[in-house]
Amino acid sequence: MARRISWVLKGLVLLAAVITFGVLLFLIGYILVKGLPYLSPSLFAISYNSKNVSMLPSIVNTVLMTLLSLLLAIPFGLFTAIYLSEYAKRGNRLVDLIRLTAETLAGIPSIVYGLFGLLFFVTYLGWGFSILAGGATLSIMILPLIMRTTEEALMAVPDSLREASFGLGAGRLRTIFRIVLPSAVPGILAGVILGIGRIVGETAALIYTAGTVAKLPENLLSSGRTLSVHMYTLSSEGFHTNEAYATAVILLMIVLVINTTSAAIAKKVSKR
Repeated sequence: MARRISWVLKGLVLLAAVITFGVLLFLIGYILVKGLPYLSPSLFAISYNSKNVSMLPSIVNTVLMTLLSLLLAIPFGLFTAIYLSEYAKRGNRLVDLIRLTAETLAGIPSIVYGLFGLLFFVTYLGWGFSILAGGATLSIMILPLIMRTTEEALMAVPDSLREASFGLGAGRLRTIFRIVLPSAVPGILAGVILGIGRIVGETAALIYTAGTVAKLPENLLSSGRTLSVHMYTLSSEGFHTNEAYATAVILLMIVLVINTTSAAIAKKVSKR
């Protein structure tokens, strides 16, 4: 009886894996089939107009938005995670409250972050609809995700490595940056990759903070649309649906390149 249950559970697991993989292949194939035929040089023109609906300004804005958001979120998330996992006393109620708050913030809809960014960054600080306002809003959005994944990666490092480092005379700070962090890099990069995916695919929050202007930004206070906002705008207008699918192809390729590069970096660091 136990053997039959084991085979049934194994079959269910295999079936779930096949269905998941099949759905993923279907989505990727559908986007490629609908979008590849409409990729043309005009979509990569320097300036946007109603005829070429160029996505090049949106690609530049997406890269800037991603870099700015990560530049703001990673240091705060990393150092907070180091404090929670390496310095804070275990069982501390304040630490548990911080973790619960971070997990709660990670589940808040992006439209709420967008409204906060509109009220605080755009209006109160006077940044207007800008790359800076959008990047600051997205950094707050991904901060709980990066913080929690980094903390879990640090806690997964065996205590024996820390004890061996302490036994050789290394201090706590040196142990953290020379032993613990390198061992936790794959887990940290996993959180960063998830954060990048949320940044690249975000629409609602950026409409309220970065705006929808389709042009190359002059500076961080310039308004600009990302690829996801560009795709949403084209599809909602209803006149350039095919170009919206082509934009989705480029967006998919960017995400794949980022994920592949991050995985290669993590593998290289792990070998060292």
